[in-house]
Amino acid sequence: MDRMPGRVLVIVPTYNERENLPLIVKRLRTALPDVDVLVADDNSPDGTGQVADELAADDAQVHVLHRPGKQGLGTAYIAGFQWGLGEGYDVLVEMDADGSHQPEELAKLLDAVAGGADLAIGSRWVPGGKVVNWPSSREFLSRGANIYTRIMLGLPVRDATAGFRAYRATTLRKIGVEGVQSQGYCFQVDLTLRTVRNGLRVTEVPITFVDRTIGASKMSGRVATEALWRISLWGITGLPARLRRKR
Repeated sequence: MDRMPGRVLVIVPTYNERENLPLIVKRLRTALPDVDVLVADDNSPDGTGQVADELAADDAQVHVLHRPGKQGLGTAYIAGFQWGLGEGYDVLVEMDADGSHQPEELAKLLDAVAGGADLAIGSRWVPGGKVVNWPSSREFLSRGANIYTRIMLGLPVRDATAGFRAYRATTLRKIGVEGVQSQGYCFQVDLTLRTVRNGLRVTEVPITFVDRTIGASKMSGRVATEALWRISLWGITGLPARLRRKR
């Protein structure tokens, strides 16, 4: 990468990812040795939290946030953001533990932030982006959800549901994440919408998304239903005035 945009923290939420976590942390620390990692574990029954503690004991740049139970992706990221902001990081990154987000591609997101982006999104649906090992039904769902999101919300973003992204700390402070209640990929849409409506710059970077090979997906019908309901509501009524662009 051209230059590191300040201190970078990569937040990795986990729930039953004891096999994947050591692999993804090793790849990340190899690809970008200067970044720090925060594992936010939701008291995984399979012992992922203990694995995270062992990684942290061996590497001072790996940290662990133990949460009392399975509370959802959105609250895990919010807790991670708050921890990272409190520790003075300049850029906070979202990354899945299952290997679908390639640590070797993170440099492209950080380059975009260093180049002026307030939010850099690793996008599957811009030219150059692609998915690997996804069934056609899953690709259809993702593409359809993003088209629906653009139509309903008027977002100039092709992959608003993407979960591989880098925020400036100033962006998170400006958009305010404390009151966010959405979960799943709806959480990603929520934060993207807040960023755009605050007049901040969003840059999409093409990535290759690789479906997990170990463990089970956390996607569920409940997550998809929540996203459809919230996006429809936001599109019809608009967000409260306090979330619109600050004058």
